Amino acid sequence: MNISVLANTLIGSEIIKIGNEVNEMKRKGAQIANLTIGDFDSAIFPIPEALEEAIVTAYREGHTNYPPADGILALRETIVEVLDDRYELAYTVDDILVAGGSRPLIYALYLALVDPGDKVLYPAPSWNNNHYCHLSSANGVTIETTVENNFMPTAAQLKPHLKGATLLALCSPLNPTGTMFSKQQLEEICDIVIEENKSRAADEKPLYIMYDQIYSLLTFGKEHVNPVSLRPALKDYVIYIDGISKCLSATGVRVGWAFGPANIISKMKALLGHIGAWAPKAEQVAVAGYFKDKGLVDQYLAGFKTQVQASLDELYNGFQKLKSEGFAVDAVVPMGAIYLTLKIDYIGKTTPSGEVLKNSADVNFYLIKEAQTAIVPFSAFGNEESMPWFRASIGGCSLADIKNMIPRIAAALGKLSI
Repeated sequence: MNISVLANTLIGSEIIKIGNEVNEMKRKGAQIANLTIGDFDSAIFPIPEALEEAIVTAYREGHTNYPPADGILALRETIVEVLDDRYELAYTVDDILVAGGSRPLIYALYLALVDPGDKVLYPAPSWNNNHYCHLSSANGVTIETTVENNFMPTAAQLKPHLKGATLLALCSPLNPTGTMFSKQQLEEICDIVIEENKSRAADEKPLYIMYDQIYSLLTFGKEHVNPVSLRPALKDYVIYIDGISKCLSATGVRVGWAFGPANIISKMKALLGHIGAWAPKAEQVAVAGYFKDKGLVDQYLAGFKTQVQASLDELYNGFQKLKSEGFAVDAVVPMGAIYLTLKIDYIGKTTPSGEVLKNSADVNFYLIKEAQTAIVPFSAFGNEESMPWFRASIGGCSLADIKNMIPRIAAALGKLSI
């Protein structure tokens, strides 16, 4: 049967593929530390108890019908207050769109701004921008980043590619690296976007920024920065992606939001109205009340962030110990989110059974088999398979799991030969 070109050329999520294979192995009895999916084991990282109770109450109160297409007013009012209080950003309820997590919002943003063939710039590694470019028939331009800049794109890297671009996709703290923009880094990027937009004719599309800050409340000793706070002149050109999925360990409570220029938000609303990707009304009611209580949220965040950082630090310190012992590994200091960037430079090595590890995927599956540890190569985030860097997501592992995996990784890597 013939299918569309889009469907025929669609590439599935490599992260989900790896995660599914790991889950199948676990189902058969394998004991594997799964650091693949950017999700949380609710037995280790539960959602706030008060939020859980509020969701149950909202269902019992009958909030089971359709919500408004842009989100219930009470939630949008709460978001306005949070943006002003936590980020010093001034937006109105008409500038906000609520949906079932961040994914439909990002997709709607692409469809609202990008015509087939339009240039979209995004860093590699980054989460899913290559796939959203494919879905919107955009001309995706990958900006390869380096460890020297914590895998964050720089103004110098971006500037040669700005001419004619419609969208610049940025994220901080960054999935998959757990690293963040510094104030100076982001200011320099903002300045070249302002300069580029000044050069465009009235009948040209401006260059927009998609700024994904879904992890902004999960930072460790670093200040989160955002474009409009740094450069208010960009307010008409920045669309933010945010929500509760990560900061409240609530990936299954599908409440995310976008905010930005009202004319763009209204078009995104129209798109999602046809798709029906709304956040469930009961969850919206619960989040509206819970997220409004800053003291309650901060109390939860204090404990949650301590737990997350402990796991990240344990993994980071474990890899630094391996490095000091002569293993060809490294790790980038965790700054935010739930991810650690790991270097495992064993491509080209030979396993005890005589197989050559030809790429990062081979290294990954060797570690799954021999060290019972599953991570994700940066090839899943737009980089080449020859790149020896990986993402480790700590949300599905206990601190004990992480401690126990380090000796297994050492033993597995120790078996490899030239």
